[in-house]
Amino acid sequence: MIRNIRIKLLIIILVVSILSFLGINIVYNMELNDVNSQIINNQYNTQQINESFNLAKENINKITIYASIIAIIVSIIASIFLAKLIFKSVTKEMNKVKRLDKGEDIDIKTLLLHMTDGIMAFNMEGKILLTNPAATRLLRIIPEDDTFEKVFKKLNVDVNMEKIIYLEDWTSSEETVRIGDSYVKMFFAALRDEKSRPSGIMVLIQDITEHVKLDNMRKEFVADVSHELKTPITSIMGYADTLLESEYEKEMQEKFLKVIATEARRMAKLVTDLLTLSRFDNNENQVSKTEFDLGEVVKKCQEKVQLEINKKKQDVECFVTANVPPVYANQDGIERVVLNILTNSIKYTPEGGNIKIYVGFVYNDAYIKIIDNGIGIPEKDLNRIFERFYRVDKARTREMGGTGLGLSIAKEILDKNNGSIDIKSEKGKGTEVVIKIPTKE
Repeated sequence: MIRNIRIKLLIIILVVSILSFLGINIVYNMELNDVNSQIINNQYNTQQINESFNLAKENINKITIYASIIAIIVSIIASIFLAKLIFKSVTKEMNKVKRLDKGEDIDIKTLLLHMTDGIMAFNMEGKILLTNPAATRLLRIIPEDDTFEKVFKKLNVDVNMEKIIYLEDWTSSEETVRIGDSYVKMFFAALRDEKSRPSGIMVLIQDITEHVKLDNMRKEFVADVSHELKTPITSIMGYADTLLESEYEKEMQEKFLKVIATEARRMAKLVTDLLTLSRFDNNENQVSKTEFDLGEVVKKCQEKVQLEINKKKQDVECFVTANVPPVYANQDGIERVVLNILTNSIKYTPEGGNIKIYVGFVYNDAYIKIIDNGIGIPEKDLNRIFERFYRVDKARTREMGGTGLGLSIAKEILDKNNGSIDIKSEKGKGTEVVIKIPTKE
């Protein structure tokens, strides 16, 4: 704005100066014409010619002085005006900064409207003075909830206005409550006027649902790890103590030792899987990506589990679509994912069942589709199968040697390789797993 006004003032000064010099030029020409006329009329009267030239010179000097004075006056006025404008603008900005420093220039209504935390204020009679949309949503306030007692009584929160106002230093000012599927934490504080007299209560409401869920998951994870480690350790200790306490025939000793070895391997696998997940969580796994043939990797994985396939007399077929471009990912990681999914299909497909594997290409992704006619997964469990230690049938999974971490690890590996995994299943009818892996960097 200042810049525009400054330009306009400069233009005005320039115009005034030009007009002044044009005026001088006009006067000069007029005086010159007058002298020429006198020369012609008086023919060659030298004295009159000199007088006419002197008079013209004097008039031109006067006009020049007047024009200069006008230009100077206009410049001074313009400069004063511009200086005042700049000073006013700077003063305005300084005052604005001071108000912001003091917190005076904040639109409270806008601030409250867009806060994710809820804010409520009550007067000494318990009437609502202020509430924002977040508070209304989190506490599910309806129009009838117009007092402190009505709002918090329906939430079964044991709070008392008098205690908060007069005994806030001796009573708890925090409450956590569950509302439906959500959890909220509320902080109560007394409002005071400029003379430090109590004038009401303010409540801050925070949505802590995600924090509670994460904390519950952490507790469940610790409990699951403890249980999974305790089972093989108990078994190992029991059989080892039995061998130490009595003498058994070689056949019985071998039987006990096989159980000990099996449980030890199971415990070692569990620890290995936990360490793998821990490295993923801490971003310690360095993913080295290369281009490779996905069809070849799938066939290699099928060969590795062929012994298990033969034991269950299952019919496993692999179809690779022509012209599938090389994928760009960590080959060892992808091989581990394919082995995990294929092993699960073999485990949970009955003897003589069918498993079909398809390798193809869609857009920029290669895919592996593994379809079996096994026992399937109930619909209620599908959204939790990637959780750590989650099992559809815990007893059966543990009996088959599973740790409950395989799908979690598979998902972590695919996430690191910009891939994805999707599982569709119906109990008693089988499962379809689709893995997608990018073919370009």
